[in-house]
Amino acid sequence: MKIGILQTGLAPDELKGSFGEYPGFFERLLAGKGFTFESWSVVENIFPDGPEVADGWLITGSKHGAYEDHPWIPPLEQLIRDIVSANRPLIGVCFGHQIIAQALGGRVEKFPGGWVVGQQEYDFGGDTMTINAWHQDQVIEAPEGAQVVASGNHCANAALLYPGKAFTVQPHPEYGDDFIAGLIETRGPGVVPDDLMAAAKTRMGRPLDNARMADQFAHFFREGTLA
Repeated sequence: MKIGILQTGLAPDELKGSFGEYPGFFERLLAGKGFTFESWSVVENIFPDGPEVADGWLITGSKHGAYEDHPWIPPLEQLIRDIVSANRPLIGVCFGHQIIAQALGGRVEKFPGGWVVGQQEYDFGGDTMTINAWHQDQVIEAPEGAQVVASGNHCANAALLYPGKAFTVQPHPEYGDDFIAGLIETRGPGVVPDDLMAAAKTRMGRPLDNARMADQFAHFFREGTLA
């Protein structure tokens, strides 16, 4: 099964040497599950010909806001609608979660409660998962027909299921603590409050549920449902 990755942001230059670009994060997350991958840097206006060139699609995170005025956002929203119409399974992470919601009629805003950084616990219908986060924007209103399948203390719409169409999550199962530490050093100062970054550092080293979320992604790609 071929997964098309739509890259919507660029990794910090200081971290690329150690971690690579964002599509590689997801290739590593989903390694060994029988997928092949091709990526398009839509943030640089490089788009696929259409939804039919991949069996399933994944949209990455980004430093940009879904509501910002960038020339690549309107065609990305149209591609999202085309993918959904073509019944190709679609997964979105962080910005991907937000832009899919916006493209399908939801609303994305900066969260009045501020930034959410580092390891967070999310309630998936009574099943708790610990996943890293790095965001201020959130899906404030889910689109019609979307089901809220996870929430967190600082994120009501932490995961959305569009039955048979898309599965999207606000946190980053592709991030380990090492990359969060790198973001704290490179993108955090002067942007994220110091106390939040300090608290994130204290939570590092605890077990993450990235592998469990990878299993959920793989199941959704193949079955269109959550395991």
